[in-house]
Amino acid sequence: MTLMSYTDSMNTSKIILITGGQRSGKSALSERLALEHSDTPVYIASAEVRDEEFRRRVLLHQARRGPQWTTFEEQLHPSRLNLSGRCILLDCVTMWATNAFFHHNEDVAAALSFLKEEFDRLVSPPGTYIFVSNEIGSGGVADNAMQRAFTDLQGWFNQYIASRADEVYLTVAGLPLKIK
Repeated sequence: MTLMSYTDSMNTSKIILITGGQRSGKSALSERLALEHSDTPVYIASAEVRDEEFRRRVLLHQARRGPQWTTFEEQLHPSRLNLSGRCILLDCVTMWATNAFFHHNEDVAAALSFLKEEFDRLVSPPGTYIFVSNEIGSGGVADNAMQRAFTDLQGWFNQYIASRADEVYLTVAGLPLKIK
């Protein structure tokens, strides 16, 4: 990283949202962008590992990232981490929203309010922020009320992040499409 880009990142913020379907290439794109912004990026893992298959997924992600990354596991309050001036990749918004949804007893309004406030606190210090999210509402309408409520929450939170983002990418079949 050049001295000029390091100095600039210390005084300003940049927000990037990467969204797409499962296995669309979101994580690989976000990791590449993070390494373009910093030699030592920070990874915030929002998922809670609950089964062996998911544990294997996490291990693959960790192996791909390598030793230059600093990883924090924070399922609900990423703004509590003091990461001012760093390049931060939060993967993934969908898991973060899931945690907030259940923490707020499936109350969409309460969870959305919490997520927006937490997002605003997280991105308030200068730095580069990259958020990875899923487009879960691109398929058919779910057959149960809980899934429909969560899909609404996810869609509204994605819209909120996109409205604040400097860049937004949609990934499809491993290919990024810059939307904003």
